[in-house]
Amino acid sequence: MSNENMGTIERLVIATLGEDVARRTLDMLAIDPALLGERGDTVSRAAFAMAMNVALFDDLLRRVPSGDAYVADTLARGGKILFDHGALRSIRFPHGTTGALPGGEDAFTRIFLPLGYEMAAIYPLNRLKMTGRAYRHLDFPEAIPQFFLSELHVERFDAEFANAAARIFGSSRDPLDAKAKAVLAHYEAGETVQIVDAIAALPVILSAFDRQHEPPGFEDYQLLLSRSNEAAWIATEGNGFNHATDRVADVAALAERLKAEDRPMKEKLEVSATGRVRQTAFRADSVERLFADGELRQVPGSFYEFISRDIDPETGRLDLAFDTGNATGIFAMTSAQSGAAR
Repeated sequence: MSNENMGTIERLVIATLGEDVARRTLDMLAIDPALLGERGDTVSRAAFAMAMNVALFDDLLRRVPSGDAYVADTLARGGKILFDHGALRSIRFPHGTTGALPGGEDAFTRIFLPLGYEMAAIYPLNRLKMTGRAYRHLDFPEAIPQFFLSELHVERFDAEFANAAARIFGSSRDPLDAKAKAVLAHYEAGETVQIVDAIAALPVILSAFDRQHEPPGFEDYQLLLSRSNEAAWIATEGNGFNHATDRVADVAALAERLKAEDRPMKEKLEVSATGRVRQTAFRADSVERLFADGELRQVPGSFYEFISRDIDPETGRLDLAFDTGNATGIFAMTSAQSGAAR
């Protein structure tokens, strides 16, 4: 198929992932035809955002074998994945940046806001000493995946923790170059972007969803782990996708089937205060990570999640909210008990 006849999202994803991987990943996902129908030499913010999410979904499956196996099984059953949201974790120091990287959620709001996302709600995660925020796309709120972006507040911990965090995260670099920032500036100004510029910028922007600091010292990692599973996770995984989520019709029934198949399921279903949002997940897969002493160790990696959303009777639309209790329960999937460093 010539570029002229190819959809914008398809062109972006193929240029980023290569044709075989791109087509396989696009075929996995149930994407709104209105998004796939965009064509031409310019790229809307919605098409860029969706292409970015397709590439992030591929990255998650590469790192999460349990999720990859579930997706393969879903496709074999004739289904597709409705990508509901992805989650990210970040570090917030009380003052200034994180090395060369903007602090906490600022590292990602500079991407999300120009691409058409808005902050939909704040979710205090006080037990974890974190704050979560939901970012929802203005143009296609139900069709483009949301982001659940959390930041861990270093000042809520003791001085020993803060010093270890400074040693680990102080080496962070800023992955965005001038060309990627220029593309985001065009979107922020309400303009479309030439496809050649979008193709060049997308891999750079995707590199923001990774670890930006040097491998952590093992003693510092253990100190963070003794206070916060989430901080230890960020020390090895950085700002990589923490999980991707499949929106399904009946998550309770799916969970029972997956448990019967001996998949690595969370025991308890998380139900929001409204009862309209129900979530569960696989436990995090273990990954091997390099530490500053040159040793490779097994640590908890990312995971795959499932969600069902009901209609909000007040709006007549899908309830796209999250829930503090649900989020806190889901965060436990990457706890040390799921795969402590050794």
